[in-house]
Amino acid sequence: MRPNQIESQYNYFLPYGAVLQQDGAQFSIFSRQATQMRLLLYQQVDDLEPSEIIDFDRSKDRWGDIWSLFRANVPPGQLYHFQAVGPDDPANGLRFQSDARLIDPYAKALAGEFQQSQDGIIRPPKCVVVDDHFDWEGDRHLKHCMSESVIYELHVRGFTQDPSSKVSHPGTYLGVIEKIPYLKSLGVTAVELLPIHEFPTRDFDGSQNKQQNYWGYDPLAFFAPHRGYAFNREPGSQVHEFKQMVKALHAAGIEVILDVVFNHTCEGNERGPVLSFKGLANPVYYMLKSDRRYYRNFSGCGNTVNGNHPIVRELIFHCLRYWVHNYHIDGFRFDLASILNRDRNGNLVPNPPLVEAIGEDPLLADTKIIAEAWDAAGAYQVGCFGDERWAEWNGKYRDDVRRYWRGDTGTRGALATRLCGSADLYQDGGRSPISSINFITSHDGFTMNDLVSYRDKHNTANGEGNRDGDNNNYSENFGCEGPSDQADIQQTRQRQIKNLLATLLLSQGVPMLVAGDEFRRTQQGNNNAYCQDNGISWLDWSMEHLHRDLVRFVRTLIAFRLAQPTVRRLHFLTGLPQTDGKPDVSWFNVFGIEVDWNKQGELPMACLLKAPSRQEDPECHDPDLLILLNSAAEPHQFTTPAITHSLKWNLFLNTAEESPGDIYPNCDGPALDETFFLTGKSMAAFVGKP
Repeated sequence: MRPNQIESQYNYFLPYGAVLQQDGAQFSIFSRQATQMRLLLYQQVDDLEPSEIIDFDRSKDRWGDIWSLFRANVPPGQLYHFQAVGPDDPANGLRFQSDARLIDPYAKALAGEFQQSQDGIIRPPKCVVVDDHFDWEGDRHLKHCMSESVIYELHVRGFTQDPSSKVSHPGTYLGVIEKIPYLKSLGVTAVELLPIHEFPTRDFDGSQNKQQNYWGYDPLAFFAPHRGYAFNREPGSQVHEFKQMVKALHAAGIEVILDVVFNHTCEGNERGPVLSFKGLANPVYYMLKSDRRYYRNFSGCGNTVNGNHPIVRELIFHCLRYWVHNYHIDGFRFDLASILNRDRNGNLVPNPPLVEAIGEDPLLADTKIIAEAWDAAGAYQVGCFGDERWAEWNGKYRDDVRRYWRGDTGTRGALATRLCGSADLYQDGGRSPISSINFITSHDGFTMNDLVSYRDKHNTANGEGNRDGDNNNYSENFGCEGPSDQADIQQTRQRQIKNLLATLLLSQGVPMLVAGDEFRRTQQGNNNAYCQDNGISWLDWSMEHLHRDLVRFVRTLIAFRLAQPTVRRLHFLTGLPQTDGKPDVSWFNVFGIEVDWNKQGELPMACLLKAPSRQEDPECHDPDLLILLNSAAEPHQFTTPAITHSLKWNLFLNTAEESPGDIYPNCDGPALDETFFLTGKSMAAFVGKP
């Protein structure tokens, strides 16, 4: 072999991380201020000390700020750490620890747990050299249209960990596969997974602490699927099992969206451990204060990732592309995404390069990108995050819908705006209703059942004196705090849950449900169960049978939504006459007269949605939809508006009725007369055809 051939075989400076070659692996890592770099190889997961230490040759193995060397005879499954030597100079933002074992920022898998040795140095989980080969059997991204999406947020472990799930692989990626028939029967089109990239499952001293980080919002390795959700304990098994899950979900027509946390890491502030980024390039990876000993904390978790530094921006792009093209991920929800809008000094800036680049990246063009458009430092950018490529968790939708159905005065106009897609937030920016991810509950806060069963949070089990969690929940208990055996309270709560779910699934925009809300999962009033890896957070699948009528209600609503373009438009409703002279949306009071929006004290109202015309198929007539809403405690008699009299109307749903009379899958319920009596705290919907 000629010399130039030998050189080209071994000097693969990029990509970063551990990359398998034909007869070994290339290890590449970025560190600007490091003076020495070492590769530590281990034989067993539980080994405290490496079996081999390999020094990088600064004159041969450093290319600019990248350290890269080839190691022959490295197989898949090889365990490793990096070790960087450099100045320990916190005053200048440098925190090198020559004895620290460092996780590769580009590690594709981790193995083992944190270990504490006699020298006091924390041993983090070991990195794993991964063979990414997987037989996808032709699987591709599903590319469901946003307007035809129904998102289902779930926690991989909590979804099947409870014995009531009756799966063979509880709490794992494989366990999710076993529940796919249920997901498919429900009709959801996407699952949004709480963080599955690596996060600590034990305290840094190696002890078990089940009160910490159940949700996973404390990242350790962005490229690595969480080892704790794998059934097989062999190093790297999580990679294969995660791909099996994605492949199986795709086969069922269900997309996979990841909740990603690029705003902080588990290394914490100046008192936290050196595990990875701190020991390689602390002032590059993190936002530091003017006194560079300290960290800016816009995340509320001790540090803030420096997302608009070019090196970090590159890492985030490599990470997103890796998940999309190696794991066939269909989209991302960016936790505390407003941090991505902050420059290196923490200032919010217009057109931040990272947010703009994610929206424009051609390799991410088939994915859904969703922002949690706020952060822990007070930024609230709902309605103005990014451009039309970005969708947003619509926190205003959540609050306005909750307040209307609680019966707060002055909320009728806000509810109407949210039901119609939140044009006040998105229209002026040239966006559309599908920019709004509508939700009433999420992992963060009350479950749907608890929203109508508790007036106050009950977070004592978290060990923080009930100080944690949001105090502004817009919830109501309807007469008793917590579970009740009083029939009137039970009936009101059941109606309220159906009101909220029906509003969500009949609103313009993109609905997001939380796993278990369709069968009244409870967290016993805990609205911040981030640390509850137990029955408080796990789904109790016996509730699915107990509340099978509510599951039927939700399943029918989802099927109706996906079949009716009337409730999932791509353009905002205008209230102006259409081609037939009738407006696309009209609002009426209980007397069938157009609503006077200045009368703030009134709550009942009716909404008439005219079906969009189909230019390509004039013979196809989707039904119009008449929605009656009454969040007042007392019943009201509605007079149907004159504009509805040319159509025949049949009941689709009435939340005041018992199953099966609460919803009609074929939209063939009783015909609507000129008046309709609507119980307090209830909602009805009719479909109208010529």
